Amino acid sequence: MAKFELKLPKMGESVAEATITSWLKEVGDTIELDEAVLEIATDKVDSEVPSEVDGVLVEKFFNVDDVVQVGQVIAVIKTDGDDAEEEVFPKEETIEETKAIEQVEQTIAIAKETVTPVTSSEGRFYSPLVKNIAKKEGISQDELDAISGSGKDDRVTKNDILNYIESKGNSKAGVTPVVQAPIVQNKVVEKPKADSAPIVSSGEDEIIEMTRMGKLIAHHMVESVQTSAHVQSFIEADVTNIWNWRKKVKADFMKREGENLTFTPIFMEAIAKALRDYPMMNISMQGDTIIKKKNINLGMAASLADGNLIVPVIKNADQLNLVGMTKQVNDLANRARNNQLKPDDIQGGTYTVTNVGTFGSIMGTPIINQPQVGILALGAIRKVPAVIETPEGDFIGIRYKMFMSHSYDHRVVNGALGGMFVKAVKDYLEAWDSDREI
Repeated sequence: MAKFELKLPKMGESVAEATITSWLKEVGDTIELDEAVLEIATDKVDSEVPSEVDGVLVEKFFNVDDVVQVGQVIAVIKTDGDDAEEEVFPKEETIEETKAIEQVEQTIAIAKETVTPVTSSEGRFYSPLVKNIAKKEGISQDELDAISGSGKDDRVTKNDILNYIESKGNSKAGVTPVVQAPIVQNKVVEKPKADSAPIVSSGEDEIIEMTRMGKLIAHHMVESVQTSAHVQSFIEADVTNIWNWRKKVKADFMKREGENLTFTPIFMEAIAKALRDYPMMNISMQGDTIIKKKNINLGMAASLADGNLIVPVIKNADQLNLVGMTKQVNDLANRARNNQLKPDDIQGGTYTVTNVGTFGSIMGTPIINQPQVGILALGAIRKVPAVIETPEGDFIGIRYKMFMSHSYDHRVVNGALGGMFVKAVKDYLEAWDSDREI
């Protein structure tokens, strides 16, 4: 018999840990190759961890809600060996099994010591690295709780605790260490107190616990509003040519490509072109520094069955033709609906698009997806009477029109740039060639 160590796989450049949400297999269960063993969740996406071998689950190192680092051993799977060899060399096999057991026990001890999440009396989470540094440097729990965190959800990062240790060392030379309150927009603010205004409910009210993803989205939205100076520009586009062209070619497109041609990839193509024309919309902010992105990676907000939202990303969108864009849009949308997105699928976005028209809204004021600086909401396409200008004069005709709502960060994007960008999207849409070949 041989034993295989199942480790938490790498799930993207910025994902270093994951939380176990459920075990799909129990000790003693038979596992097939590529069969899911457990479900995990990161701050970006939920996923499954499949087995890399056939065998039997013999050991689980962690429980539900435990935080595991990438590369850590999660479980041990016993695989089938050569029975004949075991009979011929029983003593050597026993020695090998003993060594394997010792190694597994050692791995369990190290893993549990390293990754068990530590929480203060206030429910604050500290990563294993931060906790180990605090233990090594003799920092008390009260001191740790007082350190201001610059990470997500006010987590204390490695740099935060190292800076505190440095300032604490300076205090011995006559410099008093300062623990600052969280800083937003260069102003010191106090953390909001939870349950400051409790809501009284009657016995007929239904109490619904927010999902883990719902909590993450709520925090992300509030953080965005507190970080960026949101301002909006609205513009109306005549998409009659696109409407008629799609109606004419969608059947042939389906027959040739095996894909349903929706309006989304057409709009994405125009937005990618506009971002290429106005690269200062394709940026992000880090403190007082502007990062100008080389690649144009379009995020498209997708609604999930449970009501939550997720934003899969179309990488290098400006390099795709309409066929490639359609395949990308349909693939990501389908996998989002079936909860099959991987962490890499939702990372690296540089600009986001949301289609509020799907639900009948003619316009909206979307919240910027941090750390991006802009997001475009596409309204419903409506058949409306409009004034049509021709060389022979003006007349009233029926046209297909839609509103686009552009939210952008006024700290770095002024009204001129924000308006010119969305105007460029409009121009690309209205200049659509009704005789274009698919």
